[in-house]
Amino acid sequence: MPDAIRVEGVCKTFGTRKAVDDVSFVLPEGAFLTIFGPNGAGKTTLLSMLSTLSRPSKGTIYICGIDAKEESESVRASIGVVSHSSMLYPDLTAEENLVLYGRLYGVPDVKNRAVNLLDAVGLKHRRLDQVRTFSRGMIQRVSIARALMNDPKVVLFDEPYSGLDPHATQVFDNLISDVRKDRTFVMVSHDLKKGMQLADHVLLMARGRAVCFGRKDKLEPDELNHLYEQTIGGGVA
Repeated sequence: MPDAIRVEGVCKTFGTRKAVDDVSFVLPEGAFLTIFGPNGAGKTTLLSMLSTLSRPSKGTIYICGIDAKEESESVRASIGVVSHSSMLYPDLTAEENLVLYGRLYGVPDVKNRAVNLLDAVGLKHRRLDQVRTFSRGMIQRVSIARALMNDPKVVLFDEPYSGLDPHATQVFDNLISDVRKDRTFVMVSHDLKKGMQLADHVLLMARGRAVCFGRKDKLEPDELNHLYEQTIGGGVA
């Protein structure tokens, strides 16, 4: 299958500290990659570079065959991002936020697209309410809808379950199932059970480096669990 994401020798330094250190992997179209690792492992920094919000200090990233450093605008048209920041305007309604985002990318029939996605995340009844009136979990659901407005080929999630109650978690799981076909997902997660449930590829990071990468069905569960426990405990260099 064609590559959705190709990461080649990527490094990111902040002063003398290497947040990401020589990471390489190839992810095929339609894959779901979960990135695990302790705090400070470089997971979010790597996701930031995949989303073009940050540029590698060294190395190259290709998204759908496009150089993310040289053609970042083209890459942004092909991706959706859910990060720790909602990227929503609190004084606009949920619908207005999605319509504004959709217009930036020339989404056809943008209002209906916005309403349908808000329905999919269980917030159609609140579509005309200002985002500032929403709970943390509701804001997260609007962020997920926003990330899908431009019908992206690649979707990047940084701890998407953060702030979601059990009902919202089920809504999110159902949405991922509905839109998974022909899309590639990358998710950063601390939740080993949920992350493994969704993934078909796994990347384990520690101290900025890739400790383990591969298809989930090719990795021995006991070995992966052992590596995960070592990494979380700081035992893996």
